[in-house]
Amino acid sequence: MTFDYDLFVIGGGSGGVRAARVAAGDTGARVALAEEDRYGGTCVIRGCVPKKLMVFASGYGRMAEEARSYGWDMQAVGFDWLAFRGKLHAELDRLEGIYRRLLANAGVETFDARAVVKDAHTVQLSTGEVKTAKHILIAVGGWPTLAEIPGAELAITSNEIFHLDALPKSMLIVGGGFIACEFAGVMARLGVQVTQFYRGEQILRGFDDEAREMVAQSLRDQGVTLLTGINVAAMRRDGEGIQVDDTEGKIHHFDKVMFATGRSPNTAGLGLEEVGVKLAKNGAIEVDAYSQTAIPSIYAIGDVTDRVNLTPVAIREGMAFVETVFKGNPTPVDHDLIPSAVFTQPELGTIGLTEAEAAKQEPIEVYSTSFRPMQSSFAGGEEKVLMKLVVSKATRRVLGCHIVAPDAGDMIQLAGIAVKMGATKEDFDRTVAVHPTMAEEIVTMKAPVRTT
Repeated sequence: MTFDYDLFVIGGGSGGVRAARVAAGDTGARVALAEEDRYGGTCVIRGCVPKKLMVFASGYGRMAEEARSYGWDMQAVGFDWLAFRGKLHAELDRLEGIYRRLLANAGVETFDARAVVKDAHTVQLSTGEVKTAKHILIAVGGWPTLAEIPGAELAITSNEIFHLDALPKSMLIVGGGFIACEFAGVMARLGVQVTQFYRGEQILRGFDDEAREMVAQSLRDQGVTLLTGINVAAMRRDGEGIQVDDTEGKIHHFDKVMFATGRSPNTAGLGLEEVGVKLAKNGAIEVDAYSQTAIPSIYAIGDVTDRVNLTPVAIREGMAFVETVFKGNPTPVDHDLIPSAVFTQPELGTIGLTEAEAAKQEPIEVYSTSFRPMQSSFAGGEEKVLMKLVVSKATRRVLGCHIVAPDAGDMIQLAGIAVKMGATKEDFDRTVAVHPTMAEEIVTMKAPVRTT
């Protein structure tokens, strides 16, 4: 059978774009890609990139305060949201242009349209066109979910927060994951009165308990009213604002409510189940170690598979797909020991097992230290940082590394190399400290604070 293309990619995010352009550019494959929204996907357009820029913006007020302690006559006189928003969207436009050019330069044919799978080798575009391909790659990512409560439609999500016409005076953020915690800190530092609801006992479920507690305290120190064990029961319009009824029977009033209660694989209406692709309960596409679905010609990568929902993982999966399908080199993706960061202020960087996870697995030693870093301490700040290693008693391998500190994301990227290589506590100890730095504590902790 003759196909229009060797590969048709549905989804123009980081993973889909990487797979498309490498398949076309490196192997000469005939590749097409369809994207119904903007190229760059969640990360570039409505996630990692604009979020991180907002984190940067929200930190300058405090920098100005600290600068006075260092002899600078500086004052933060106010934040111009509209000026920042304009520059933010100009940057996103620039990045989207780069993605489009990368595809064009690699010879990928692109369609600004929604694509639906019709059979194992056919997609139909919202333009009415029908295209065939030897292989189809689904890379449509995820989408924020709203709670199923009365009035949920009044809330915004992380998709809309970058498009606000003005910063609200008060805001409720619902959720306890990294998106909720990041935006709670950002908005508070931009002068918004922030309340955060989380239904669980402590925010950042799945992260190390000691690190979670430090981030929670940091949010409260920044002015966030963080309430746990509570959720939203109902919402209704109240003038220009929103009335919120909580699960304890109390009534609150906010200018804006943002739900950050999770994301779901964006598979609705793609026609996947109709052609035999198996989906999990939450809509995630079920794939094997090589990202292949139940239909041999259809593959899926990234958040739509709900494996490890991180942009670099989607990119790695895209590269492995090309190696496997177009270069004849079957390549599974190693999803073990992936470093990650939560861009609260201070940041949380982590890799490997938490203390609780490791203790269930085997006897461990815990090395941990918390201290006030030099820069903020000199300025009279009380905020502390955390450096923590979880070590196997038997093998001496570092099973987990957890850092709460400014630039923890950068630190964990480098520490992650050592952990991924199987470094032992003694390997860390043999490494000479870089002084004076916060990160030197990672290699100077000599005695465990706990053993199990």
